[in-house]
Amino acid sequence: MKLAWQNIIHDRARFSVTVLGVSFAVFLMVFQGSLLIGFLRAASRLIDASDSDIWITARGVQAFEFGTPIEGRVREMAAGVPGVLETSRVCMAFAVYRTTNGKQQDVALDGADRNVGKRFPVPNALGSAEGMSPDALLYDVSDRDLIQVTAMPAEVEVNRHRASIERQIEGYGAFLGVPFLFTSYRNASRYMGVGPEEAMFVLLRVDKGYSTSDVQQNLRQRLPEVDVLTRDEFARKSRTYWTIKTGAGGAILTAAVLGFLIGLVVVSQTIYANTMENIEEYATLKALGAPKSLVARIVLTQALLCGAVGSVLGLFTVIPVVDHAKSLIPWIYMPWWLPAVMVLPSMTMCSLASIASVRNALTVEPGRVFRA
Repeated sequence: MKLAWQNIIHDRARFSVTVLGVSFAVFLMVFQGSLLIGFLRAASRLIDASDSDIWITARGVQAFEFGTPIEGRVREMAAGVPGVLETSRVCMAFAVYRTTNGKQQDVALDGADRNVGKRFPVPNALGSAEGMSPDALLYDVSDRDLIQVTAMPAEVEVNRHRASIERQIEGYGAFLGVPFLFTSYRNASRYMGVGPEEAMFVLLRVDKGYSTSDVQQNLRQRLPEVDVLTRDEFARKSRTYWTIKTGAGGAILTAAVLGFLIGLVVVSQTIYANTMENIEEYATLKALGAPKSLVARIVLTQALLCGAVGSVLGLFTVIPVVDHAKSLIPWIYMPWWLPAVMVLPSMTMCSLASIASVRNALTVEPGRVFRA
């Protein structure tokens, strides 16, 4: 360890370049990882916010944002299946939003019954209904600039219907590029032109005395024309669609991999250069009878020391940057375990980078030290 450290600090400029390369790679991996995790959470946030056990959707619906109306009889038939404790409805569609000053904006309009779940943003479910108008709309605070509301309540139009912005919420910022608006199912269906008995999604709560899988199988037999999914299945399906089939998540993941490769190249080059500069010292060790394992450990220790210092520097840099980025990207999310987990690939990167250097150190001839 001491010898490895002395070799590193002998050329502090090269050591600084190596540490900066590792820290940049760690920074990029953690930041892109936060984007990917936040994107996954945002893709299924409203599904996860419901208290339902089962979601019924039209056949082939890939994600929550692309719901298709289904007949009202589906809800009635589902309610009669043994084990179904309660049903609720959710609808979602893109709409045209207009303020009193003529500002026009595309929005994602969501409507839900009051019993859909305590965390689901429904006007009357967020507290007392006193003072809330029948046309109340909610919006996320991160979309304030897009909604352009200076005081509440604010009179607006949604698909040429009168509405009222009356409350802000947090945690449901837009990830599609358009803001979300939330209202009751009755209002949303009216704005969308959906029949009062129709529903885009039928949500079911299963009695504790019944198995969710048994109720799901029973529903599939009775309703073969629709998709019957558990909440986790539909959430996973929605996340898969947005991250794989649209390419958005793949682009984020590719950037994280590029960060790893950039760090690998930088570290491997600097460790290799450091090894070749000190090749005479390794020849001396071998001439003195040092085993190959000792030489390999010295080179590997150098790489890991650079990785440890660079990882710490990268983590201390990325954490405040991610916190600041939340004001620009409201759905970005860095779980507590992500920085700790990213230390492992950074150490792996440094270990891989030392392979070429170890090979050169092991193959150097001991007699080289005696040459003039």
